[in-house]
Amino acid sequence: MYKIFQAGLSLLLISILFIGCDAYKKPAKNTKKEVTISSIPIDPNVKKGVLSNGMTYYIQKNAKPEQKVELRLVVNAGSILEDEKQLGLAHFMEHMNFNGSKNFKKNELVDYLQSIGVKFGAHLNAYTSFDETVYILPIPSDDPEKLEKGFLILEDWAFNASLTEEEIDKERGVVLEEYRLGLGADKRMLSNYLPKLMYNSRYAERLPIGTKEVLENFTYEDLRRFYKDWYRPDLMAVVAVGDVDVAVLEEKIKSHFGKYTSEQNKKERKVYNTPNHKETFVSIEKDPEASRSVVQVYYKDPELSKLIVDEQGYKNRLINSLFSDMLNNRLDELRNEENPPYVFAGSRYGRTWARNNKVYQSYALSSEIGQIEALKAITTENERALRFGFLESELDRAKVSVLNRYERAFKERNKNESRSFASEYVRNYLNGEIIPGIAWEFEMAKKMLPSITLENCNALLPKYIHDENRVVVLTGPEKEGVPEITEQDVLNVLADVKKMELTPYEDGALGAGLMQGLELEKGEVLSEVYDSINEITRIELSNGAKITFKKTDFKDNQILFSAYSYGGTSLYNEEEFIKTDIANGALTEAGVNGFSKTELKKILTGKGASVNPVISTLSEGMHGTATPKDFETMFQLIHLYFTKLNHDPKAFSSYESKMKAYLKNALSNPRTYFNVEINKFLNKGNPRYIGFPTDENWAATDYTLAHKKYQERFADASDFNFYFVGNLDASVLKEYAEKYIGSLPSTKSNERYKDDGYRPDYATIEKHLKKGTEPKSLVKIQFRGETTYDANEAYYLKSLGEILTIKLIEKLREEEGGVYGVGARGGMSRNPYGSYYLSISFPCGPEKLEMLKEKSLAELQKIIEEGPEEKDVLKIKETQLLEHKENLKKNRFWLERIKNADFNEKPLEDVSNKVEKINKLTAKDIQDIAKKYAVKNRFVATLNPESE
Repeated sequence: MYKIFQAGLSLLLISILFIGCDAYKKPAKNTKKEVTISSIPIDPNVKKGVLSNGMTYYIQKNAKPEQKVELRLVVNAGSILEDEKQLGLAHFMEHMNFNGSKNFKKNELVDYLQSIGVKFGAHLNAYTSFDETVYILPIPSDDPEKLEKGFLILEDWAFNASLTEEEIDKERGVVLEEYRLGLGADKRMLSNYLPKLMYNSRYAERLPIGTKEVLENFTYEDLRRFYKDWYRPDLMAVVAVGDVDVAVLEEKIKSHFGKYTSEQNKKERKVYNTPNHKETFVSIEKDPEASRSVVQVYYKDPELSKLIVDEQGYKNRLINSLFSDMLNNRLDELRNEENPPYVFAGSRYGRTWARNNKVYQSYALSSEIGQIEALKAITTENERALRFGFLESELDRAKVSVLNRYERAFKERNKNESRSFASEYVRNYLNGEIIPGIAWEFEMAKKMLPSITLENCNALLPKYIHDENRVVVLTGPEKEGVPEITEQDVLNVLADVKKMELTPYEDGALGAGLMQGLELEKGEVLSEVYDSINEITRIELSNGAKITFKKTDFKDNQILFSAYSYGGTSLYNEEEFIKTDIANGALTEAGVNGFSKTELKKILTGKGASVNPVISTLSEGMHGTATPKDFETMFQLIHLYFTKLNHDPKAFSSYESKMKAYLKNALSNPRTYFNVEINKFLNKGNPRYIGFPTDENWAATDYTLAHKKYQERFADASDFNFYFVGNLDASVLKEYAEKYIGSLPSTKSNERYKDDGYRPDYATIEKHLKKGTEPKSLVKIQFRGETTYDANEAYYLKSLGEILTIKLIEKLREEEGGVYGVGARGGMSRNPYGSYYLSISFPCGPEKLEMLKEKSLAELQKIIEEGPEEKDVLKIKETQLLEHKENLKKNRFWLERIKNADFNEKPLEDVSNKVEKINKLTAKDIQDIAKKYAVKNRFVATLNPESE
C-alpha cells in the first residue's frame, strides 16, 4: 500500500478526526556523510554495518515478543524517482513482490507465511512513499527453517522478483482498485492545492499511487526498469530485531545479501527540494462531498534542513518540543471556551513531503462557516507568541511534561517490542535520525532541560513565523449557505492580525491541588482471596466495592485499570434516554472538583495517569492507565469522577458547538453515509436508537438531566468491580484502595441491567443506496439473528470469518483483481440477549459489484457444502496460537479477560484451555457452524454512485 501524509494534518489531528488514512512516514535524507561525523553515539544494543556492496544493516537482539524476529527491507527509492512512463510503478513494484519470485512462485509466498501464522495485512505488509519503499515481515524464530525462509523472502524482494507478464496484468486490477479507494473529495482538493503547497517541485507531480492512465497502460519493461534501476544494494538496508542472537542474524544477512553487486553505470539517486517563493500562496478548495472544513497555514523554511549531529543539535530538538507543547496548550485552551473558534487546532514543526525541507504549520478543523474565524484564531495565537513570547510558568510545565515522557520511555526500555526498534532503525537509514538509545536521550534531557530558557524558545518564533514562503490552504464543503471565501479575504486576515492590538497570554492560578477541600474517610479490606492458577487477587472493601488485581512484569511502567457496575442507560426510561444520550459524551468536559478541563490538564502536567468514566447501554464504569509513580493520581481521579464531577453548562455548550461543527457535513462522505443509513435501517422501530444526531436530537438534549443521572449511576460503589493489571505493588494498591475507593458512598443497591425487549428484523432483506460521484461501490453482507450464546460456537464463528477472509482474498483479489481489500468476521454476543453475526464487506467498482457479491456468497456456500480446506484450517490455527502466545504477555489481554469473565458471570478458565480449544478445532466444526448460521437471515447492503 502507498503511504503519504495528508498535508497539514498532524498525526494527532488525524487521530482525533478519525480520518482513515495511512500514517506518515518521514522521507529519507540522502546525506550519509553527515551522519558518519555525528558526535552522538549509536545505541550499543544495535549493531550497524555496511556490506562490501553498499547495503546497510541493523541488528539487535530483543526478547519481546519471545521467539519472534521483526525483519525489514528498506529501499531508498519511491515515487519521486519515477519517470513519466512510470507514474505509480514504485508502488506497483511493492505489490509485485508478493506475486512471485525466484524461490516463491506466484502466491506461494503469502500461502507459506499464512501456514506459519503470519497474517497478510495485519502482520505482513509494506508501504511506498515519495522517497522510500519499506517491506515489513515478522517471522517466528522458534524454528531455524522459518528464520532462514524469512531472510530468503527478503532476498527475493530485493533482487529476485519474477515480474512475469501474466502476474503484472493480474495485479493491475488490484492496484487500480486501491487507486479507486483513494478517489473522492480529499483527493480532488489535494490535487488542486498540492502545486501551490509543493510549489514548482517534483513532489507535486509524484503522488505514490500514480495515475490511472499509466497504471492501465504501462509496459512490462517500464516496471522492470524501475526494479533494475533502484532495487540495488547501495540503496537498501536490512533490519533484523528479535529473539535471535546477533551473530546468527548477521550471518544470515551476509550470506543472503553480500553476494549481490550493483551495476557499474548505475543511475544517480537524486534528492529533490522545493523552491522558495516570496509571495503567500492561497488555495481555497471546495467540494460537494467534503465532510469537514480544514484551515492550514504553512511557513516553509527558506533553508534546507540539517541533521542532528551533536549535542547542540539535540538541545535544539528539545527546545522545539517545549515550544510545541506551550503553543499547543494555548490553542487547546481556546478550544475549550464556551464559543470556541474551531473544533480542534494545533501547530507543529517538522518535515514536509520533501526530504530536505521543513515547515512550521498551524492547522484547525472548523465549522463550515467558521474557516475565516479559525484562520484568524490560529494566526493570532502565533502573533501573540511572536510579540510577547511565553511565560515562565508555561515553560516550567512544558519541561515537566517533556521530561516525564523521556522518563516513561526510559523505564520501559527493557520491555519495548521489537517492531518499535525496527521502525527506529528504518528512520535512521532513511532520515539520518539519531539512534543513541533512550538511556542516552534521557540523560541528555535531564542535563539540558534545566538550562533551556524562555529566550531559547522565543528565539524560534521569528524563524518559524514569516511572510515569505507561506502557503494557506482552506478545504471544505461546497454547498448552499456556505459563504464564498476569496484569496483576498485570506490575505486580509493575515494583514489584520499583524496590525491587531493584542495582550500577553495570562496563566491562571491552579488552587491547592487535585484533592483540594476534601477529607476522606478511608475504608478497609474485609476479605482477600488469591487465585493461584491465574495469579490474581480479589479483595472486598468495607463499603462493598470489589477489587481484582494482577501483578505482571510485561511492562515496567504500565498499570491498566477498568471498572464496571451493571445498569447503564438500560435503567433509564425512554424519555430520559432520549434526553441524555448525546450529553453523556460531554459530561467530562466540565472537569472535576471545581477545576475546569483546562485547569485539570495543567494540574496533571507530567503525570502518567488518566481516568475516563463512561455510561454504556448495560453498565457504567471507568477505564484508565497509570505509571507506578503516578498510581495514586489514578486513584484520586477515580474518587473525583465518582463524587466531584463538575456541572458546567458552558462546557456543554462548547462541546455542542464543536460536535455540531464536526458532524455538520459528515454525511457528505459516501462511506459514512452508507454506514449511518444501514444502522438506521436495521434499527427501525427501536425507540432508543438515535444514530447520527440531528438538530432535533440536540434540541431534545438535557445536559442537567444527564449530569443528574450520572450522579445516580455512580452513587453506589458497593456494586462496582474494579480491576488493575500491571507492574503494581499489592501493598500500595491496597493502601490507595482503602483511601480512595473505600471512602466512596455505598447504598447496597445491587442493580442489574434490563433487556428493553427490542429485537431487530432478522428476516432476509436488502438495502441499496446511492451516494457520491466517483465510480466507487461498497458491499456489506451479514447473516445475523437471535440464538442461545455458546462459547464454542462463538469461537467457531470467529474462525469461520478468518477462513472466509483467506478465501475471499484469494478469489476476489488475487484471481479476479476486483478488490484491494476484503474481509469477513464472525462471532456472538451474550448480552442483553444471545445473538450471532457473520459479515463480509469490501469496496469495489460498480461494474463488478454483482459479480463479486455472488462470488463471495459462492465461497461461503462452498464451505457450507464441502467444508474448508484442511490447509486453511491449519493456517488460522497457527495464527491463533501465535496471537494467543503473545497475548499472554500483554496487560490489556488479562484486564479484558478477567473483567469479561466477571461481567458475564462465568468462571475464569485456565489459559491452557484456549490452546486446547485451538488444537481441537476441525474443518467439520467450521462447516457445521456455517451450515447452522450462514443459511438464513441474510442482510445485503450496497452503495453505488449516484450516476449508477
